[in-house]
Amino acid sequence: MRAERRSPTEGAGQEGTRAAYPLVRVYRTGPSPYQLPMARVASGSGLPPELVSRFVALGLVDAERDARGRLWFRPNAPSALARVQRLRDGLCLNYAAVGVVLDLLDRIERLETALRRSERAAKEPTTWT
Repeated sequence: MRAERRSPTEGAGQEGTRAAYPLVRVYRTGPSPYQLPMARVASGSGLPPELVSRFVALGLVDAERDARGRLWFRPNAPSALARVQRLRDGLCLNYAAVGVVLDLLDRIERLETALRRSERAAKEPTTWT
C-alpha cells in the first residue's frame, strides 16, 4: 500500500478544506498612517458607512483593520472617496472602471513627477573636474 501525499493547502479533516495556520501578531514601531475611524471618514465624505466599507472591499480606498476588525483610514481618505464618487457620477463608470481610472491617474502622476525631476536634473550644470 502506498502512502498518500497531501499538499499543504489541503486540510487534515474534510476533503477540500484548507490548512489553518496560526496568526502572527504584528507590532508597529512607528505611528500608523491610518488614523481616521470609519465614522469620521463617512461623515467627512458624506457617504454612508456601508458604502465606504464597500469601497474598501473593492480596493478603491485604502484602509487598515485593527485587532477588533474596525477600519482605520489615512487622513486623505475623504478626498479619495470624493474622487471615487466624482468619477462614478461624472463619467457614469462602474466600480471596476473607476478602479482602472484611479490606477491610470496615479500612474500618470508618477510619470509626470519623474519627468519634472529629470527636466530639473538636465537643467543643472554638470561639473567636469
